[in-house]
Amino acid sequence: MRAVDIIRKKRNGHALEPAEIAAMVAGIASGEVADYQWSALLMAIVWRGMDASETAALTDAMIRSGTIVDLSSIAGVKVDKHSTGGVGDKTSIILAPIAAAAGVPVPMVSGRGLGHTGGTLDKLESIPGFRVDLDLARYREVLARCNLVMIGQTAEIAPADKYLYAMRDATATVESIPLIAASIMSKKLAEGIDGLVLDVKTGNGAFMERLDDSRALATAMCEIGAGLGKAIVALITRMDQPLGRAAGNAVEIAESIECLRGEGPEDLVDLSVELAAEMVVLGGVAGSLDEARAVCRRTIADGTALAAFARLIEAQGGDPRVVDDLDRLPSPRTRVDIESPRDGFVRSLAARPVGHATMLLGAGRARMDSRIDHAVGVLLHRKEGDRVVRGEPLCTLLVNDEARLAEATAIIRDAYAISDAPAPARPLILERIAAGPGPRQAPVARPSSHDVS
Repeated sequence: MRAVDIIRKKRNGHALEPAEIAAMVAGIASGEVADYQWSALLMAIVWRGMDASETAALTDAMIRSGTIVDLSSIAGVKVDKHSTGGVGDKTSIILAPIAAAAGVPVPMVSGRGLGHTGGTLDKLESIPGFRVDLDLARYREVLARCNLVMIGQTAEIAPADKYLYAMRDATATVESIPLIAASIMSKKLAEGIDGLVLDVKTGNGAFMERLDDSRALATAMCEIGAGLGKAIVALITRMDQPLGRAAGNAVEIAESIECLRGEGPEDLVDLSVELAAEMVVLGGVAGSLDEARAVCRRTIADGTALAAFARLIEAQGGDPRVVDDLDRLPSPRTRVDIESPRDGFVRSLAARPVGHATMLLGAGRARMDSRIDHAVGVLLHRKEGDRVVRGEPLCTLLVNDEARLAEATAIIRDAYAISDAPAPARPLILERIAAGPGPRQAPVARPSSHDVS
């Protein structure tokens, strides 16, 4: 079959057969399909879309472009978690040790931050000595030893995705739900998991700002997983303001450790426990979410989750003493407070500008090759609903390079909206979607689309 015929078929709005999709993906490695041909197909997909069977076929072909990790030698139901990204979202670092301490093997392949969003790998690398670049043999060894491993994508896992991701970035074809879903799921399903929990963000600080788009992405990923025999649960969660009270790298590791000590902010702890509970149910350790929540909170209370994180740090070359001494993490030279201009209540705190400001300070990336400063970031003292007094700190900027401090300060000032009365409290978890084998539960009641900006 010829690439030009496949491109024409999709351009004309017809569904592609699995064999046609597999041939196009195989053509990446063989050189039989040129870059310009894939670029044309990607644009046709953006305009014409893909149905569920096409998206599943694309995911399957991308998975098979590399190694499908075999973790059958490790007992238990292996479960991972993926977030679509946001500001202050360090739930992976909290929930992975919780689920592992509860008895679920957690093989986690994570990503780096880009733009206004943070990346789990960048945060972990702020721990002195911590290595995320493990090969697959070491990946298995650490999982067997710790019931948990957290690494970056290796060259063997879904290599076609790396090619197509770069191609999409260069051809303005990133914003396609089937392509996003196939990219995420191909990496996750190649890593050897049996189940997956998805945290699909929506709102101002998310890549998918509209609830309808977030719902469509969550549904697409759940359908892919179910079609390939995996149990998948997706929670759609609000990302209108930063999660927790820290945005950066080392500062988010510190907040994660505080959560594992039972001392973290309520919104961050509650979401981490909820996602971990879904993992515990998928892993067969608990029969219901209520039971799983109790199990997860017990691992925090008895210290086993924190101990699991310390073991992981040591196994991946880091300094485990950070769990007892946060001063071992990188620290900034300067701290700059941003004060409240008036008395009142924080009506809103926009997540995206906060993420943008942390990037300007050096905590994030404008490009994939940008250098990260692990010590800098933002500490948020006041968030939505909090009372404020004129002159008190709303937040503190953690600074090493003052070159863009004025710009970052102006952006964060504008991110805060203060009013005379508090805004109504809004739920963090908006919906739950489940697919594939495993326990089901009715979804959280849906708000209307206009409830999420």
